[in-house]
Amino acid sequence: YAEKQLVKALGTLARTAGNGRLKEAFAGHLEETKGHVERLERVFNYLGKVPMAKKCPAIDGIIEEGSEIMKDFSDDPALDAGLIAAGQKAEHYEIATYGFMCEWAKELGLTAVEDLLHETLEEEKAADEKLTGIAESVVNMEGETA
Repeated sequence: YAEKQLVKALGTLARTAGNGRLKEAFAGHLEETKGHVERLERVFNYLGKVPMAKKCPAIDGIIEEGSEIMKDFSDDPALDAGLIAAGQKAEHYEIATYGFMCEWAKELGLTAVEDLLHETLEEEKAADEKLTGIAESVVNMEGETA
């Protein structure tokens, strides 16, 4: 559920961002996130389970907050900085979740599952680092000069 909600949200973030590098980062992570959905489906298949979406209030709240940022800062130079904050909140939630799931799979001896989850965890960490880099090198400076 959470990854599928993020697929929708990342498209909106990519369209809303003003900075080209930020647009590219969100669009690139959108494609990765589609892969996360597929990878999770492989995990369920490996476990012999049918994937079923379960509402996730945490990710819904993070996405709602991002929507409020887009509305409140639509004509403000700080919009991109707000979008980065919203994106990083989602990444940190996912990093915590995938980190836990990796450890759980490891404890259960599910090496194939752990490997799939770890691949996603590393992509989430890389997305977070990319957003930090954009904030530090471009967006925060643009907001300061505006």
